[in-house]
Amino acid sequence: VYPFVYSLYLSFTDYDVVSKSNWIGVQNYIQMFTADEKFWISFKVTCKLAVIQVPLKLIFSLLVAVLLARTTKMTGIYRAAFYLPSLLGGSVAVAMTWKQLWGNDGVFNKILSSVGLPTVNWLSNTKTALYVLLLLGVWQFGSQMLIFLAGIKDIPKSLHEAAIVDGAGPVKRFFKITLPMLTPCIFFNLVNGIIGSMQSFNSAFLISGGAPLNSTLYYGLYQYQQAFTYKHMGYASAMAWFLMIVIVLMTALVFRSSAGWVYYQDDRL
Repeated sequence: VYPFVYSLYLSFTDYDVVSKSNWIGVQNYIQMFTADEKFWISFKVTCKLAVIQVPLKLIFSLLVAVLLARTTKMTGIYRAAFYLPSLLGGSVAVAMTWKQLWGNDGVFNKILSSVGLPTVNWLSNTKTALYVLLLLGVWQFGSQMLIFLAGIKDIPKSLHEAAIVDGAGPVKRFFKITLPMLTPCIFFNLVNGIIGSMQSFNSAFLISGGAPLNSTLYYGLYQYQQAFTYKHMGYASAMAWFLMIVIVLMTALVFRSSAGWVYYQDDRL
């Protein structure tokens, strides 16, 4: 509780970590909203990341969960293999490997050159750099996949059996039974996905450093720079509180909308 409340106090001060904090009122917030161009750039980059990454991760993890729901001799190995990126995805080693894969002499450029296509400066191009980092986030879909997998296993078999008797094919059963019954899992993963995406930091810090031309300057990375590079701890605290308010509002919006699309089995009672 103390760090939480103290950070709120610091957001109204000019504090450089080594000196005493100086109360300046709402000046940090005024500067943030009216004078700091990089603040808005970082916020827009992070929102763009969330808008693209969250649905892609949801769709990909759901499709993989549907495939892994079928029980075979190799199912356990497949599930462990697909979950592995979630355990390793945030590590420094994987980030550096990812940087090498998409580098000028990386695997993907070698594939392009081998088929006669021009290579791309993936991490140096403002049009592609963010998507390289975004794909790393999508690759870490294991946790969401396991939640979807548990939800699929919890769907009563009698529903599918009744649908088969009525002549429903696999596609129709997926959209009429599986998907509606998985809406609580989708809701849970959506909320966590939004929170995680808005707090993204590692990939930008380890791979791009916000370059090129701030196209990968995540909000969390800019907040880190303000706090520990420029020693503007008060300003960084103000950024943290703004982000918290944004996340709370976005989460509240999702919760508010859930009444219209989330279905719980207990609703039948």
